[in-house]
Amino acid sequence: MPMPSMPAARRLPLLVTTDDDLLEDLLRLAAAGGCEIEVAPDPAAARPRYPGAPLVLIGMDQANAALRTALPRRPRVVLVGRSSGYRDDPWQLAQALGAEHVAILPAAEGWLVERFAERLPSRGHGRVLGVVGGRGGAGASVLASGLAMTAKRAGLRTLLVDADPLGGGLDLVLGWEDLDGLRWPALSQADGRIDATALVGALPNRGGLVVLSWDRGEMVGLPAQAMAATIDAGRRACDLVVVDLPRQFDDAAVVALQSADRVYLVVPAELRAAAAAGRIAALTRLHCADVALIVRGPTPGRLRARDIADSLHMPLAGTLRPEPALCRSLEQGVAPTSKGRGPLAALCQRLISELTSTSMEAAA
Repeated sequence: MPMPSMPAARRLPLLVTTDDDLLEDLLRLAAAGGCEIEVAPDPAAARPRYPGAPLVLIGMDQANAALRTALPRRPRVVLVGRSSGYRDDPWQLAQALGAEHVAILPAAEGWLVERFAERLPSRGHGRVLGVVGGRGGAGASVLASGLAMTAKRAGLRTLLVDADPLGGGLDLVLGWEDLDGLRWPALSQADGRIDATALVGALPNRGGLVVLSWDRGEMVGLPAQAMAATIDAGRRACDLVVVDLPRQFDDAAVVALQSADRVYLVVPAELRAAAAAGRIAALTRLHCADVALIVRGPTPGRLRARDIADSLHMPLAGTLRPEPALCRSLEQGVAPTSKGRGPLAALCQRLISELTSTSMEAAA
C-alpha cells in the first residue's frame, strides 16, 4: 500500500536570533548573496533544523542560550554580531560553542555575502531514513538491515548505522561479525567533521554497503557530537543513510532523528504493542515531521493495519506478513532481503523504489 513519496528536503541556512537589527542586516546580506534563510528565535526552536542546515548563524544575543541548550557540535557554524554592545568576548563564546568563525558587522559583510552566495549541499546529498520499534522485538533492526541491503542491490551507496547500544549489533543481523573494520567505540570521541572517504574505507563494507555497528565489548557512551559527525560524513559519502534507532531516545538518537528525512515506526499487530507504539510515535514526531507506520503480522487479535494507523494518527507505509524462513536465515548468518524474495524483500524494494524515484524527480 504505497504512501506519498518522500518530498525532497530543501534545507536553507539557519539564523538563530531575536535581535531585530541583526536580523534585518543578515536578511539584506542573504538577499545580496541570492539566498533565503530560515530564522529561529532561540536554540530550542532551532534544534529540529540545526543538524541539517548547510550553514548555521548564531546571533550574539543567543550565544549563551545555545551553550545552555548544549546543541551538538557540527561544522559550518558562525557566531555573528555587531561591532559593539556585547559584554562577552565573541571569540571565547565561539570557542565554547564550537563555531568555526566569528563575523562582526559591518566589517564582515562582504565575507557573509560570499558565504550566502555559495551553493552549499544540504549537509551532503545522501538521504537519511530512520527505523524504530514500537516495542521491544518489533523487528526494527531487521527492517533497517533489509532496507540497507535492498538499497545496495539497487546500486545505492549505503551507510547502515546502529544507534542502539543495547541491540546486540547490526553486524550480527547481517552475518558480518567477522568482517574487519571500526565499530562505534573507536568513533565515540568524534567531534566535528569526519573525513567521509576515510570513514567509508575504515568501516566493515561489502559491495557498496557500509556498516557502523557496536562490538560486544565494554559499553561506551555515544556522544551526540559523534552521531552528528557520522551522519554528516554519511550524507557526503553515500546516497542513503539508514539508522536503526533505540526506543529510549538518548542525545545521539535525537540528533539522528533530527537529521532524518523520514522515520519508519515498526509495530506488531497486537493491542499492547500498538498502545506502546503511541508513546514512541509521539516522541518521534517531536524531532521528525515525517513518520510513517509499518505493521508486522501475525495478527492474533485480528487487528487491521489500517485501524492501528488510524488510532496512532499516522500514515501507513506498509505491512509485513509472517515470514518463518526469515528467522531461520538470520540464525544462519544470511542478511535480510539478500535473496530478494519474501514479504520483507518486497516491502523494502517498494520503499527504496519510492525513495529513488523521488530523488530522480527532484534532480530533473
